[in-house]
Amino acid sequence: MNHEKRIKQIETENKIWIIYLIIIALSYYANYFEKNYFETKNTESKNKYRKINTLIFTILLIIYLYFEKEAYSSLNDKNKKSKKRQNYDLLIFIASTLVLISGIIFLYIIITDEDIEEEIAFN
Repeated sequence: MNHEKRIKQIETENKIWIIYLIIIALSYYANYFEKNYFETKNTESKNKYRKINTLIFTILLIIYLYFEKEAYSSLNDKNKKSKKRQNYDLLIFIASTLVLISGIIFLYIIITDEDIEEEIAFN
């Protein structure tokens, strides 16, 4: 990978870090509604919690798709690479795929678990 392309990727990743900070704040806000729901059984709090978490994990899924695309692109890059670099690219692609799958599963749980009995946390 040339340095210009990597610098552009780093700039995109820096923007993603800012989005992660926003996600952390949204998660904290969602936890307020979750706690309120368990203390008061207020269904409006439950609905707000579910909506915020759906938004959070939709955003995360988009981010995971970006990293999956980048990993796939790197895996299929035809530039001369060492065998070690090719192996790393394959491992990164596998890891990105697994993270993407976990994001899909978490989003599914958030959308379908109307009782919000399962703890969902992004890692």
